[in-house]
Amino acid sequence: MSLFNPYVLLGVVLAILASFGSGYYKGGQDEFAKQQMEIARLNEEARVKEQALVVAVQNQTNQLVKAENNAKLAIQKRNSDIDSGALKLRIPVKAASCPALPAPADTPAPAGDSVQTTAELDSTTARLIVAITDQGDSNTRQLNACIDAYNTVYQTLKGAQ
Repeated sequence: MSLFNPYVLLGVVLAILASFGSGYYKGGQDEFAKQQMEIARLNEEARVKEQALVVAVQNQTNQLVKAENNAKLAIQKRNSDIDSGALKLRIPVKAASCPALPAPADTPAPAGDSVQTTAELDSTTARLIVAITDQGDSNTRQLNACIDAYNTVYQTLKGAQ
């Protein structure tokens, strides 16, 4: 048997190709296993971050609910004060240009608008007007809670990179 025998050459070439092929296959399998481990590690990190974000958003939600409940208690107290007459809503009104009773001659004229004529609103109207501001306050609290939650999530994600 000589080295130049076609069967020997074919055997050597096949042996070399088989060793390269098996090395390539084993390397591919090893790389796939490494990638799967890296994916699992990154998924676990993502789950931990996600849990932290859920907790942060839940804290913001709890703070909003607490603020809303405190505001409702204050609104109820204010409404009961309006209904009982302890709290009155007055608005400025324009004084009549011709007073019904003549002013005494010895009374000095008021300087500027230091004395202003006011009208008192009934309790139902006062409550309706103040309810508009209550809704605006509630919307502001909700918006601020959204902004705080966004900033918390943003800072958490920004710090993680």
